[in-house]
Amino acid sequence: MAKTKYQFNPESISYEKVEANFKTKIINVLKHMASSSVLAIVMVVVLFYFFGSPKERSLIRENQQLIAQYTRLNSELAKLQNVLTDLEQRDDNIYRVIFEAEPIHSNIRKAGYGGVNRYSNLENLENSELVISTNKKIDRIAKSMYVQTKSYDDVEVMVKNKFKMLASIPAIMPIAIKDFGRISSGYGWRIHPIYKTRKFHDGMDFNGTIGTPIYATGDGVVTYKNTERGYGKKIVIDHGFGYKTVYAHLNGYNVKAGQKVRRGEVIAFLGNTGSSTGPHIHYEVRKNNKTIDPINYFFNDLTADEYDSMVAYAANTGQTMD
Repeated sequence: MAKTKYQFNPESISYEKVEANFKTKIINVLKHMASSSVLAIVMVVVLFYFFGSPKERSLIRENQQLIAQYTRLNSELAKLQNVLTDLEQRDDNIYRVIFEAEPIHSNIRKAGYGGVNRYSNLENLENSELVISTNKKIDRIAKSMYVQTKSYDDVEVMVKNKFKMLASIPAIMPIAIKDFGRISSGYGWRIHPIYKTRKFHDGMDFNGTIGTPIYATGDGVVTYKNTERGYGKKIVIDHGFGYKTVYAHLNGYNVKAGQKVRRGEVIAFLGNTGSSTGPHIHYEVRKNNKTIDPINYFFNDLTADEYDSMVAYAANTGQTMD
């Protein structure tokens, strides 16, 4: 209810009611509206400043939810990376060892992406560090999974070639013997019988009578058949999978260069050619063009006890025949 204003009239010595004209009424209304507007604006500013608008509060909640989801995603990515690392270790240390394949180099597994910055479009986002680090993890895992998938493709091929590999790997002795006394020299450092100096012996020597059959120790292809200084008459068989075997000091051949041979097939005959002090065969096993101890590749011919006896006997032979 509007207040009534009175004004004292000294002539009548009484208070007279003041009647507001139209202009005064308009001014009073405008004053009330202005004060109300100012108060409303102040209240809105205070409300938005301290409590935010409904839209802002909604955006804040969405942002908090996104951060929580990114955090959870990072946790799941860490678990996935652990599983992938375990698969990589199994691949390198079990599967590839079984099939005698080289492990995948870490430079290949951990290779990054070259070129321009792939994450420049994310740098201006709020919480950009979290978003960029998450995207980097995803890219690294995707690259590792691709490499691992290609590796399993290789392992699948190895599995399919398993039987061929098992037939090709040298696995028997090159000469049929029942007496380990026919091993005249083992693999390793020995005194050379001719030069009388200490020299590394790259294979094993088996003595016997001239003309004794010599057998291919695994499936393969004869890549060399010729006479060579020191070795005398010599044969080299390429078995694939990085394996080669050498047969030297032969008396004669039973195969031709380029011929495919099977394990146990007679390829030559024991002799005394080249630098030799008596009838014997010099036998080598090479893996990736490096000689290795042949005694580890007689598992098809020997029992465990026989193998132990042969190892002991070969270790005690002190002089080569070639």
